Amino acid sequence: MGILNVTPDSFSDGGRYCFPQEAILHAQGMVSDGADIIDIGGESTRPGADPVDEELQTARVLPIIRHLRQHLPQDVLLSIDTTRSRVAEEAIAAGVNMVNDVSAGRDDPRMFTVAAKADVPLVLMHMQGRPKDMQNNPTYGDVVEEVLAFLIERTAAAKFEGVAAKNLIIDPGIGFGKRKDDNLRLIHSLPRFVATGYKVLLGASRKRFMGAICGETCPTELLGATIATTVLGVSAGVKMFRVHDVKPNRQAADVTAAVLRI
Repeated sequence: MGILNVTPDSFSDGGRYCFPQEAILHAQGMVSDGADIIDIGGESTRPGADPVDEELQTARVLPIIRHLRQHLPQDVLLSIDTTRSRVAEEAIAAGVNMVNDVSAGRDDPRMFTVAAKADVPLVLMHMQGRPKDMQNNPTYGDVVEEVLAFLIERTAAAKFEGVAAKNLIIDPGIGFGKRKDDNLRLIHSLPRFVATGYKVLLGASRKRFMGAICGETCPTELLGATIATTVLGVSAGVKMFRVHDVKPNRQAADVTAAVLRI
């Protein structure tokens, strides 16, 4: 899953793809590099970010979605990264194939109805707090148990509203209201998330906790660290990876999978 942030303030690439032509060229490049999915977001969810209203989100993403759906191969999926059901609904009408909701349906309960009606895959992610304050003082007793319990509860809520189990994808929310050791424990415990039977998405790309380990403050310099999480994820049975740098992560995933098949 290649990340396409059409925002001025995303943590790693904010402002780089605000103009439609830049965003389209970047998406096409990610597909050439091996992306199966392009995840398009019009609202930053970096630590400290303010929410963006539905009108601005749709104005940012819809022209790009329409163009990409017309010009990318049909087997490349488009995903909308939003917590608002109206944005998801309009994006689906414009050609999006799946929804990535970092609030897991808590910001807008109608999200489940929209996903169920459209019969599209829906990513449910764990986050303690909200982007504005999630890194202020995150605390857990047992982070793995708490995140698992949250995701099981949210999948149950989604199914109650008509979302098919086959369409549900869970994401432990690396970096979203987590301390460094919380993130490490979640990655170490990825097999437990896979064991739920739901598809698992891992989104560790360029996250700050890896910089703390590596002594690196620039997110774009965390490619090697991100690749390490991809290899660990493939080894654990994770099926989907949300990344900024598609080609090297795709290579790492393919080689790891080939070794595991021997």
